[in-house]
Amino acid sequence: MKLKKRQKRPALPSTVTELDTEDGSKVYVVGTAHFSDSSKKDVVKTIQEVQPDVVVVELCQYRVSMLKMDEKTLLKEAKEINLEKLQQAIKQNGVMSGLMQMLLLKVSAHITEQLGMAPGGEFREAFKEASKVPFCKFHLGDRPIPVTFKRAIAALSFWQKVKLAWGLCFLSDPISKDDVEKCKQKDLLEQMMAEMIGEFPDLHRTIVSERDIYLTYMLKQAAKQIELPRASENEPRKYIPAVVVGVVGMGHVPGIEKNWNSDLKIQEIMSVPPPSASSKILKFVLKATVFGLLGYGCYRIGHRTVQFVLSMPATQSYLQRLTEVPQQ
Repeated sequence: MKLKKRQKRPALPSTVTELDTEDGSKVYVVGTAHFSDSSKKDVVKTIQEVQPDVVVVELCQYRVSMLKMDEKTLLKEAKEINLEKLQQAIKQNGVMSGLMQMLLLKVSAHITEQLGMAPGGEFREAFKEASKVPFCKFHLGDRPIPVTFKRAIAALSFWQKVKLAWGLCFLSDPISKDDVEKCKQKDLLEQMMAEMIGEFPDLHRTIVSERDIYLTYMLKQAAKQIELPRASENEPRKYIPAVVVGVVGMGHVPGIEKNWNSDLKIQEIMSVPPPSASSKILKFVLKATVFGLLGYGCYRIGHRTVQFVLSMPATQSYLQRLTEVPQQ
């Protein structure tokens, strides 16, 4: 692994926002569209130009698997939303949050199907390029997705949940690759979500604004000064400013800029509120519906099976012999 000299004035794409910390560290935030070849190139160029100490991406531990999966596998996975995935999402996040996750995956799958392109390409490129920079660390900078979904669900009333689910279920507008590139000023996936959740301010707060705060906090943590190696314990500690590249959806960049100079505390946005009464009712209704359908299915299968068995010639012959026994 060859050490490359940092450029004093790196040539950066127009999608990069430069931020400074109080102790002199530099943060280069690459605003991306999650389904964009151009964004992938922007990420590669930025990392190559600035040779960062840390790369931070808009992913959490629950989505980290996409970094090591190939494009073909991811494309197939994104298109296939089945009962097994739904069960896994519900088991991991609970009924309401699991359904919310699957509905959002449907939005992503819709874009994937329209464009023939798997999501998260810019994160995979960031992971590859970071591994080429000597001593560069790779950090996951997004809030855990179960926390986001649970807080989002808690922010909605019963009818808002129904209305949002309805909108997500019947998403069908066509999307072209030109549409994606036009959305470089606002990420396509986040723009589509913003259009659907615009009438729900609390939902926008939990899915977008709170994550802006969390991403800003993680970028600032990554930008802390780096301690230089010491020859002995008696030698005084020395620190140098860090260089960080952040890779986030374009829709988060304004929020990161807004929160950059604030004293951030993330304890509040990491707490998960208890289920509301409407969530408990909806959960009960969903369970009752599932068990009702299963019960009806078993009844129909059983009814038809009995009819089929009774219509068999061997059964009819046996029953006839039984009716003849008393007459003998």
